[in-house]
Amino acid sequence: MKAVHFGAGNIGRGFIGPMLSASGYEVCFVVRNVKKESLLRKKGAYPVVLANRKHDKSMVSKVTAVNTTEPQKVAGAIAKADVVTTAVGIGALEEIAPSIAQGIELRLSAHPRPLHIMACENGAGASTRLKRMVYDHLRPGLHAKANRYVAFPNTAVDRIVPKQSHPGNSLTVMVEPFYEWVIDRSALLNDYPEIEGAVYADSLEPYLERKLFTVNTGHACATYLGYLEGFRTIQEAMAHPPIFLEVCRTLQETGTYLIAKYGWDQEKHESYIRKVLDRFRNPDLTDEIVRVGRSPIRKLSPRERLTYPAMQAHELGMEVPGLVRTIAAALCFAAPEDPEAVKLQAELAEKGVERVLSEVTGIGTEHPLHARIVAEYQQMKQETPSAQAVNL
Repeated sequence: MKAVHFGAGNIGRGFIGPMLSASGYEVCFVVRNVKKESLLRKKGAYPVVLANRKHDKSMVSKVTAVNTTEPQKVAGAIAKADVVTTAVGIGALEEIAPSIAQGIELRLSAHPRPLHIMACENGAGASTRLKRMVYDHLRPGLHAKANRYVAFPNTAVDRIVPKQSHPGNSLTVMVEPFYEWVIDRSALLNDYPEIEGAVYADSLEPYLERKLFTVNTGHACATYLGYLEGFRTIQEAMAHPPIFLEVCRTLQETGTYLIAKYGWDQEKHESYIRKVLDRFRNPDLTDEIVRVGRSPIRKLSPRERLTYPAMQAHELGMEVPGLVRTIAAALCFAAPEDPEAVKLQAELAEKGVERVLSEVTGIGTEHPLHARIVAEYQQMKQETPSAQAVNL
């Protein structure tokens, strides 16, 4: 079986690639980096190292690569593939849509057979979003035929793969032992060969929200509070008792909301939270705060990991001091290497926190949470050295 995967970054090589390879697929990575393309083609394999005490290593074999600058080759690979996956970031899906459309057209003009295309990105409905973009580039006369032979199942993915460097072998990637890839079963075509280790579910929403409002919310809490305290990594921040307690409090808030919404067993969800906390504290990982905290404007948006659970929990009559504090800390994130952080700080300086908070999060000035977040932000600005240093 053949797979085409867009993106040979740490998630692609450290998560999706290994799972496809273990399921018997030959994996063709679609990459931008010429050096990485050359290495993948030349070596045909690369090592994956687990972030555990033994640093267990395995080889991902039967891999190759093609460059994004060669759309005909990309389309040719898609025409022969059994599955296409992506790990390029939500914002980059539009860039790869034309090549996927070209591959589908080539495929449908020859001998049509089922193809599953899955966008393994952080965000709800990523595959559905990709489908719309692909169909914009697909000849209208082929839409009906594509609907019969091409499926775009949505997925939920979870694995921490930090920024890293391996001078001896730039293809080497280190990943945490935990992983979860959930696929929407209802969108699969007949005769789909299941991917080993993936979970198939009739509804993705519970998995997506559990991950987004536990893993991503908790990561954000540790990141933005850790940044204000001057810590460099998530692991350093989680080793600081006040921050650890703040993360615990915040995940209790999102957990209460999730349990109320889905009727989950409280003990099981608390066990999931404990597992997430252990993942954050993994001493064999080094996850930089600047990397995890990037794009604060997107992460503060109305449907994202902080604002959405805060608003939903408040609607249910729940108190959310942890989420309020995390939102305020996110407004203080001023890493100069992150364009969104720079933009956020410029807007705060120009417009003031009251207006920016409303514009970025959608929380209006009349909402009770608005005043609480502003007050928390002002207090952080006065008390926290990192906030004072950027002259917020």
